[in-house]
Amino acid sequence: MSDNPLVLSGLAADAVAERLRAGQTNTAEASTTRSTGQIVRANVFTRFNAVLVVMFVSIAAVGAFKDSIFIWVVVINAAVGIVQELRARRTLDSLRLVDTPVVRVVRDGVEQEIAVEAVVLDDVVLVERGDQVPVDAVVLRADGLEVDESLLTGEADTVAKPVGALLLSGSFVVAGTGAVRATAVGLHADARTLTHQARQFGLARSELRVGTDQILRYVSIAIVPTAALLLWSQIRASESVASAVAGTVAGVVAMVPEGLVLLTSIALAAGMIRLGKHGVLTRELAAIEGLARVDVLCIDKTGTLTQPGMHLVEVVALDAEAPTIAAPLAALAAVEERPNASVAAIAAAYPEPPAWKATFVAHFSSARKWSGASFEAHGTWLLGAPEFLLVDGSESSSNVLRLAREASGTGHRMLLLASSDELVAADILPTGVRPVALVSLSEEIKANVKDTLAFFSRQGVTVKVISGDNPVTVAAVAKRAGVPGADRAVDARTLSSDPKLLADDLAAHAVFGRVTPEQKRTMVRSLQEAGHVVAMTGDGINDLLALKDADVGIAMGAGSAATRSVAQFVLVGDDFAALPPVVAEGRRVIANIERLANLFVTKSIYALLLALATGVARFPFPFLPRQLSVVGSLTIGIPSFFLALEPNEARARPGYVRRVLRFAIPSGLVAAAATFAAYADARTDNASLAEARTTATVVLFIVATWILSLPIRPLTGRRFVLIAATVGSFAAMLAFPGTRRYLELASPPSFTWVTAVPLVVVACVLLEVGARVAGRRRDDDPGRSVQDVHGPRPEHRDGGE
Repeated sequence: MSDNPLVLSGLAADAVAERLRAGQTNTAEASTTRSTGQIVRANVFTRFNAVLVVMFVSIAAVGAFKDSIFIWVVVINAAVGIVQELRARRTLDSLRLVDTPVVRVVRDGVEQEIAVEAVVLDDVVLVERGDQVPVDAVVLRADGLEVDESLLTGEADTVAKPVGALLLSGSFVVAGTGAVRATAVGLHADARTLTHQARQFGLARSELRVGTDQILRYVSIAIVPTAALLLWSQIRASESVASAVAGTVAGVVAMVPEGLVLLTSIALAAGMIRLGKHGVLTRELAAIEGLARVDVLCIDKTGTLTQPGMHLVEVVALDAEAPTIAAPLAALAAVEERPNASVAAIAAAYPEPPAWKATFVAHFSSARKWSGASFEAHGTWLLGAPEFLLVDGSESSSNVLRLAREASGTGHRMLLLASSDELVAADILPTGVRPVALVSLSEEIKANVKDTLAFFSRQGVTVKVISGDNPVTVAAVAKRAGVPGADRAVDARTLSSDPKLLADDLAAHAVFGRVTPEQKRTMVRSLQEAGHVVAMTGDGINDLLALKDADVGIAMGAGSAATRSVAQFVLVGDDFAALPPVVAEGRRVIANIERLANLFVTKSIYALLLALATGVARFPFPFLPRQLSVVGSLTIGIPSFFLALEPNEARARPGYVRRVLRFAIPSGLVAAAATFAAYADARTDNASLAEARTTATVVLFIVATWILSLPIRPLTGRRFVLIAATVGSFAAMLAFPGTRRYLELASPPSFTWVTAVPLVVVACVLLEVGARVAGRRRDDDPGRSVQDVHGPRPEHRDGGE
């Protein structure tokens, strides 16, 4: 391991125990879910719950307990929200048990794996390619150790870390191995402090949440003056304080969109639960919204299209005078302590390495795409991509490259074994490289890849294969997997650095090979600048930069700790087939929330307008609180719980608030106008207050039911049953004497229907015309750019452990 005594022994058990007692541990990671107390407080102590509780106290003070049923909305909303979020947290916690990050440490001279949080000050931590450094540390041993500090510095260049160099938590090992001593842990580590702040639980930070808060802010502003006007008018128009309070409470309660926040939280939490059942770990609730906007999916070949692991197919000798090929291949595989899939396949084929002593090792790096070692008395040997090793342009090199390209056409990964008389250095290719043999490796296509790619094609999501492998190999694999355009693969080394030309190449092609990690990031950014919402999948350290910058980062569970740490979603089972449910879930959640927001805001609009009209006319309010509670529950509240969880594959678009208000304001205006006109006519025709209120209740119910039907078109069998159940329930309430007495509904005289029925018909016709005009405007809007269609991208994440 190392001659350093500390590396050999690590901390003793009593030293670890002492540091644990002193709290010198690495437990700085913030939970990405809320505690039970936070969940309860968030669902109980809300702005509108406070309004409803005040209204309940007011009703109770005058003894009108029959009109206090709306308080059950508070209780049910809070209970359902709490239960749903606790279920989501339990699902996530069970998945995290599978995805818990671990590190290797040396204690009492024994190498062992422990949780990241269990690392203590002065622990000796072993790091390798693909690891994220969990603590601030000093390097005790370095074997070609190179790290990427882009999360900390913004610079993508790799940095060599010799013995004595400092490492900051949050950096990633991109090459080599090493042993480091923890000098700062937990929140005392600089980068962990940033991580702690960045990974706090967050539900908002999305257009959906911002838009919902904006709507609630509008309603809150309108409630206060409207309630004051309504209270003044009810005192002037009512016969008693109790009836004045009841009228005021009815108007105010109806203005509160109490279920909107609840159903938003339920839909997001239910989305997390559903994804969890598909083996998808969701890092944050708001990330689900990003899924609904994705229109380009960038995927790596290895681990995504193909099965994990590789096997050696054949070795073709190129130099007849070279010594045995098996020995250098076995020796190169043996010097890699943590081999990648290619080296692991070679090691499996040549399990008995020669007793060669390595004097220097250049470990594999995704950026340079080769590895090598100088062996005492046996020279320098190299293994890597032929194009990156044979750069002298000679005729012999060209012939070897041609052979490699031809062999790559079968879909095999081709590596070149080469030798040199010059000693190898960390990142400098030796001169005089002589090709010795071509090594052919094979990967198996995953069984369900074709169906998965077909799903994305149907959903209008473009798939881009971005791989570091030979473009001919990538094209062959992509073609077998069914990727459209796989026959026109592009070598990324030929891509222009000009943003416009790069964007054109990305638009014209779907398969790219020999892509460096920095190029992956550039390609993702170019797609974003072209107005696309980009999801990126990956499993290796070479995918890290692109995953971090993508709108939605999706990591494979068996991938490196680095990729999992920056991704918003982790496919715990490494199953590419889990991606369709991921995208479909995002679309379902966002589309359903917007559809329900239309209904809740419409209710707030018509309640506001009815309150204003009543205040100006100085009429008693057209409803008792219990009557409006029944209408609201039947036409919005109860149907919403079913509609929130329906399948919905509509891609999310921006302008959430604008679209909701464009639906809700005219719909609410039509409902309020028809209801108040029927009520005012009944009062003018000398109908009793109970009869006039019954007329208003029936008219509002019919119009509100029609409004309910608009955003859920077409009316499928299930939706038709939902509408029929709503109408049947209301009819039963009218027919049953007990509920009729409780709701104080009286049969209006026949002359009131002479006006009420035409008002209902006109209202429904206006709603239909408005819905059709709005639909045509949405479809024919020439000003919608690609960016408009897919919406604003979430903020780029700075990552974190």
